[in-house]
Amino acid sequence: MAADHHFILDLTLVLGASALGGYVATRLRQPVLLGYLVSGFVVGPFGLQLLAETEQIKPLAEIGVAFLLFALGVEFSLAELKRVKEIAIQGSLLQIGLTLSLVAIASTVLGWVSGWTQGIFLGSILSLSSTAVVLKTLTERGEVNTLHGQVMLAILIAQDLALGFMLAILPALDSPEHVWPTLGAALLKVSIFLGLAIALGRWVVPPLIKSIARTESSELFLLTTIALCLSVALVTAHLGLSIEMGAFVAGLMMAEIDYADQALAKVLPLRDTFASLFFASIGMLIDPQILLDNFGIILGLVLMVMFGKALIIFPIVLKFGYSLKTAAIAALGLNQIGEFSFVLALEGFDLGLLTEEKYLLILGTTAITLILTPISIRFAPRLAQFMDKIPGLNQLLRQQEIKALSLPETIKNHVVIAGYGRVGQALIRILHNQGHPLLVIDNSEAAIQRLRHQNIPYIFGDADSELVLGKAHLETAKALAITLPDPGTTRLLLKHALEFAPELDVVARSHNNSEIDVLTQLGAQEVVQPEFEAALEMGAHLLSTLGESQWAIQSVIQAIHRDHYRSVRPENLVGLQQKWLDDATESLHHEWVKLSETSSLDWMTLSETDIRHLTGVTVMAIQQGDDRVYYPKNKMTLRSGDQLLVVGKPEEILAFRDLVEGRSALAEGISHWLTLSELSPLIMLTPRDIWQKYQVVIQAVRRHGKLYNPVDSAMQLEADDCLLLRGESDRIQDAIADDILLNPNELN
Repeated sequence: MAADHHFILDLTLVLGASALGGYVATRLRQPVLLGYLVSGFVVGPFGLQLLAETEQIKPLAEIGVAFLLFALGVEFSLAELKRVKEIAIQGSLLQIGLTLSLVAIASTVLGWVSGWTQGIFLGSILSLSSTAVVLKTLTERGEVNTLHGQVMLAILIAQDLALGFMLAILPALDSPEHVWPTLGAALLKVSIFLGLAIALGRWVVPPLIKSIARTESSELFLLTTIALCLSVALVTAHLGLSIEMGAFVAGLMMAEIDYADQALAKVLPLRDTFASLFFASIGMLIDPQILLDNFGIILGLVLMVMFGKALIIFPIVLKFGYSLKTAAIAALGLNQIGEFSFVLALEGFDLGLLTEEKYLLILGTTAITLILTPISIRFAPRLAQFMDKIPGLNQLLRQQEIKALSLPETIKNHVVIAGYGRVGQALIRILHNQGHPLLVIDNSEAAIQRLRHQNIPYIFGDADSELVLGKAHLETAKALAITLPDPGTTRLLLKHALEFAPELDVVARSHNNSEIDVLTQLGAQEVVQPEFEAALEMGAHLLSTLGESQWAIQSVIQAIHRDHYRSVRPENLVGLQQKWLDDATESLHHEWVKLSETSSLDWMTLSETDIRHLTGVTVMAIQQGDDRVYYPKNKMTLRSGDQLLVVGKPEEILAFRDLVEGRSALAEGISHWLTLSELSPLIMLTPRDIWQKYQVVIQAVRRHGKLYNPVDSAMQLEADDCLLLRGESDRIQDAIADDILLNPNELN
């Protein structure tokens, strides 16, 4: 009984420490995963030694991994898996093969191992990445369903399958003549398991779950779901494959039936609880004494592993036709050593393939790479942006950004839709059925094939790529609809789109509350949050049932839309805004700029300054004394001494500094953007000509997405130039009227 009490005490201690560590990490604006890892170290055998039996925590930690992969399988589904099947099979085999070969050759030549057998084994350990850590990090960031998330998870799933083969072949490494029979036996096991899984998933699991659901017992449904997940995971463990693989396959079984969402909702709380135990258990393995005694060696190993694996994975992802951004995130997301390399290392240690010293060094190196993974993934988009700015390299890497396109060169008055997921497809049907011209941007081959079959214009590439957007004719488009699943890509796409067409009407889909204000501030005309829209539809129906007039109902809904759902959002909105803003701006170039005492913007409102149009930057926050205003409104007045958080390209922020410090003047009057068509009579004129003819200043020019401010007075205007005209209203109307004579689209 005392032992049972010890176990309950240990379990309570680990969960409590994980909760505290997660809270501290969140307050420090770090991934909660880091909090779990640190808390495990603190209470573990190498920290404060508060646990009596750390071994009893490990089985519960394995349950956490099983639930993580089960939930992934439910969300991923076979249809999504097919989308990245090529890189999942060929890419992962190439990555494992290259890593294994290079490590085996390097370690043998440099004398780190005593023979090829040990070199191959060491390469096997380093070739695996961490499904649990990467999946948890992607889940926290809301990026599981993004393209880079699916690419990473596809490779990880293939690695988990390869782990089973590695464990099976391991005992035969010292006897080369036994390797092929052992490999054949492992292939047979996998084939039998997958065959049984497909049969169960098609003919047994659906009727079983349906029968359980009919009982309307929530407890029975949960127990059945847990039993399915763990039983399939145990079968794969018994076959010598990984627990992760079995849990993922169980999730795929559930994903294809009608009750998948209900199963996922039931498992998520258990997944998060047990997963915290898993990450804490990894923290318990960190021995600071070993780290200190071998600091130089372990630091070198960490750098070699993370840089080496990234350099292997990056070109592989590029080779399969993915963009620079996707390749960079995948490379920095998969460059750690996996948690199941612990299992492989322990087996090798027992078989004499690793000395105790090397085993401990691998444990320390693995633990550190796992800790660094969330930071590495957060840094990846910035690395992609940096690489994109390197002359020569950016042109080389951009050559494949547009993989295919099909659109009329004269396309205009069209709606650009970014993303061909469920929301995008529904939107396309609505507009297409009404006869409106469309252009769809997507990076899925399956989506492009369907668009080609429907004879809908498309561009095959990443929607946030400036090269892709340059081909979308945004200057002549009526609107842009962003339906992408990736918040970071949505933000970049919105920012870049408005650089090509500053007055473009943009409607964007927000997946969570944190994106609503960010996207609105960046220039979206409308931000749609699906959960709130469902609530509004239900509310409208109920108000009608209760006798409210249609006019009153529409007034309520319109007021909520105008206020960007603020009246129905969480009460602690203000407290969350700083975290949301920090998360949003990490993928965008941002700086704090202080208004000097002599700034020309002193006592002007944001509306009067027209900062976004004039310089291209967006003001995300204003610090006035001790008060900080997030997402300031146009009516807010600026004062000297204010500090403004602005996002934009470096040249845009430089233009803003010129404006703030008086190096560029702000002309009097109102502002209006005018896009020149190919037939515009203003083409070939200069800003000096425009001033002499209309007494209107061309304050800024957008040409192919690039901002020109200040504008050279001798610059000749070209078709598709976006001009920011500033002056008296009637003078601007004169210029617009002359342009309209041969450009009737401006009337609309």
